Amino acid sequence: MKKIIAAALLCAVPLGNALADNHGNQARMDKSKAVVQEFFGKLKGELEAAMKEGGPINAIQVCNRVAPGIAHELSSKHGMNVARTSLKTRNADNAPDAWETAVLKKFEERKAAGENPDTIAFAEVVDNGGKKEFRFMKAIIMPPEDKMPCLKCHGTSIDPAVAGKLDALYPKDMARGYKAGDVRGAFTLRQPM
Repeated sequence: MKKIIAAALLCAVPLGNALADNHGNQARMDKSKAVVQEFFGKLKGELEAAMKEGGPINAIQVCNRVAPGIAHELSSKHGMNVARTSLKTRNADNAPDAWETAVLKKFEERKAAGENPDTIAFAEVVDNGGKKEFRFMKAIIMPPEDKMPCLKCHGTSIDPAVAGKLDALYPKDMARGYKAGDVRGAFTLRQPM
């Protein structure tokens, strides 16, 4: 039977070829969680500043231009690929691969089963073309409007001016219709072993 890895922020349900031992994997999980927190902290700060300066239309530019730069910076700094993905992408460049799709579907199942969405994460060592790779995902949960205004661009009732800007930047946008507490997507990290 595969071993379930549990940590303060991590409650993983193995999908297959899971972490059968802990030789270096706990350190990788800890580092991955720290990188996710760093990404989230930087992105949140940028979004809050943009909202204060010019509202949701201004904040769209952060997700469009600044977030990819943060991901690139953290990837270089930490020697891993750092990104965001979703089953309903806004930017087609962030589409999930098969492994990420399976994990995101499991995240939805775990949330539906009553797991605290703020703790949903998963780590696994996978084979990538004959090379071992450590992969980690942490769910991104839609916050209530009073905590962060994400629903202004991702919710069910989007201002027409905001919707127009989104349509111009993301003609294939699927990232709308969310409610507070929904799984918006995930931070996804890959590290060669």
